[in-house]
Amino acid sequence: MTLHLRLKAAVLSALLLAVLLLVWQASTGGPTAGPAMNEVDAEYAALMGHTVESSPSGGFPTPAEFFRLAGQQLSEPFYDRGPNDKGIGIQLAHSLGRVAMGYLIAMAVAIPLGFVIGMSPLLYQALNPFIQVLKPISPLAWMPIALYTIRDSSISAVFVIFICSIWPMLINTAFGVAAVRKDWLNVARTLEVSPLRKAFRVILPAAAPTIITGMRISMGIAWLVIVAAEMLIGGTGIGYFVWNEWNNLSLANVIFAVLMIGLIGMLLDLMFAQLQKRVTYVE
Repeated sequence: MTLHLRLKAAVLSALLLAVLLLVWQASTGGPTAGPAMNEVDAEYAALMGHTVESSPSGGFPTPAEFFRLAGQQLSEPFYDRGPNDKGIGIQLAHSLGRVAMGYLIAMAVAIPLGFVIGMSPLLYQALNPFIQVLKPISPLAWMPIALYTIRDSSISAVFVIFICSIWPMLINTAFGVAAVRKDWLNVARTLEVSPLRKAFRVILPAAAPTIITGMRISMGIAWLVIVAAEMLIGGTGIGYFVWNEWNNLSLANVIFAVLMIGLIGMLLDLMFAQLQKRVTYVE
């Protein structure tokens, strides 16, 4: 991509952002943009101990209100004032910790098992029906089973991340290993290369791009699932933060948390994209 094209893309992105902000301001800043907060919402906010400022948009924040509350969140992201009042930095740390734990466990299981399946046509055919049945199941459908058997909400969330992360890595690893060129394997066999050396020096470099692709897909799914899982289990996490702020009628904080979820997801995807660029092999 040339520098000129990058500059044009940056200018176009800035213009689109400006248009979105103008539409947002026009939709929420006018005196007739929406109804005022009803008495039920006002009474609920008072019972929860929150003061909700009146807004001409009927509760939906204007860009100025959003940026003001976002600045407050970013100025003190790691505050801790009790079980239901923690900064967004703490909530993101809990979510990332659960994702990392479940993802690493899935990686430790999926990649070695994918190697074995990819190198054995018999195992590939025997296990494929089970994989195809279990793969489409929604990760959140496992949550009631995990809560009933594990009886710990945080570990149950880690299990859900594990179960949703394992399938893309397992399938891509098995496919990448099975697709290694037979000529390379024949050369390794002719040179009497040991199985372990062949796995690390021949098969792994050849299958690495496909394996990284599966890891990238799994990370994207894991980050999506943890938000919904934390809405169910409560306690801590960015998903719980979104649910709690919605219950507190703080829509600006909900929008801010959603944008943070998107930003973290983008950074995780960029990390794996850079890893994909580095993983190359010579045919």
